[in-house]
Amino acid sequence: MDNQQFSKPVLGIETSCDETGVALLRWEPAAPGRGLLAHTLYSQIKLHADYGGVVPELASRDHVRKLLPLVREALAEAGLTPADLGGVAYTAGPGLVGALLVGAAAARAMAWALGVPAIGVHHMEGHLLAPLLEDDPPAPPFVALLVSGGHSMLVEVAAIGDYRILGDTLDDAAGEAFDKTAKLLGLPYPGGPALAALAGQGRHGAFRFARPMTDRPGLDFSFSGLKTQVLLAWQQSDRREQTRADIALAFEEAVVDTLLIKCRRALATTGARRLVIAGGVGANRRLREELAKAGQQDGFSTYFPRLAFCTDNGAMIALAGAIRLAAGQHQGEAVQVFPRWDLETLPPAD
Repeated sequence: MDNQQFSKPVLGIETSCDETGVALLRWEPAAPGRGLLAHTLYSQIKLHADYGGVVPELASRDHVRKLLPLVREALAEAGLTPADLGGVAYTAGPGLVGALLVGAAAARAMAWALGVPAIGVHHMEGHLLAPLLEDDPPAPPFVALLVSGGHSMLVEVAAIGDYRILGDTLDDAAGEAFDKTAKLLGLPYPGGPALAALAGQGRHGAFRFARPMTDRPGLDFSFSGLKTQVLLAWQQSDRREQTRADIALAFEEAVVDTLLIKCRRALATTGARRLVIAGGVGANRRLREELAKAGQQDGFSTYFPRLAFCTDNGAMIALAGAIRLAAGQHQGEAVQVFPRWDLETLPPAD
C-alpha cells in the first residue's frame, strides 16, 4: 500500500442508524482535524417522529435516497471530483443491518469504480477518535467514555486499535434511558434533547433517584432500574409541568453522577490522566460541565468533540478510515457488515 496516496482525500460514509453522514478528510497525522475538507449530514428525525423511535426499514430506504446527493454535496463543498479520492471509508457496524448495507454497498461500488481501497470502520471507534478532529487532540494512552443511544462503555485506549473494555452496559444504554424516560414523561421524539432542555427548568432536590451500580465495585452500567424509578415517581405525582421538570432534572443528575463516578473509577484503575468523552450523550451540557469540573479537581484532562461530532457523522468515519488506510489496512471487494461487533477484536492501526 502506497501511503503517498493518502495525501489524497478519504471519503467517509456513515449510515449505521437514522443519520446519513458524509465527509471528506485529507489525512494529516500531525493535525488530523485540520485535514477535514467537508462534511454534510441529513437527520431522519422528522421521518421517525410519528413512530416515537427509529423504524429500521424506513431508515434504510431514506439512506438510499439521501446518500449519493450528500456525496455530491460534500465533493462540491470541497471543490473536488471523485477522481481526487484516495480511498473510501464506511461504517461496517455495529448498527441496523439494512442501514449499514446501504452505506457499505455504495462505498464498495465507488471504491471499485475509482480503483481505490475501501475499509469498513467500527462505529464506536469512530466516536472514540472524534476528539482527534479538534485543535488539541488527545494522545494515547487515555480512557474513553462512549455514551450513545445504543452504547455506554468505558474503554482503556493504549493506542489506536489497542482497546480494552473496562465496563459496558448491562441493559439500557445512557442515551436509550434518556429517550425512554422522556417518552414516559410525555416528551416529543427525540426524547433525550427534549428531556435535557426540560431539566433546565427543574428544581434541585425536589426528587432524588439512585445512582445505579455505584454502591458496588466494577465499571459496568445499568439504567433500566432508574427508568422504573422515574415512571413510579411520575405516576404517583401531581403531574404538573413543574413536577415534570423536577423529575427530568433528578433523572439527568442521576445519570451524570453515575457516569462521573464510573469515569473516576476507570481513571484510578488504569492510572490514565486523560479522559475522552464521545457519543450522542457527550453533547449533554451538564455531563460536559461536571466532567470538566471533576478534571480540574482531580488533575485529569477532559477531551470532547465539538457538538456536531458527538452524534453520528461522516467526519469521524473518514478519520478512522484514513488512519487505517494509511497504515496499509483495507478489505476485499465483498460487501460485509456487522450489526454486532466487539471493539476489542480490532487490529492495531500501525
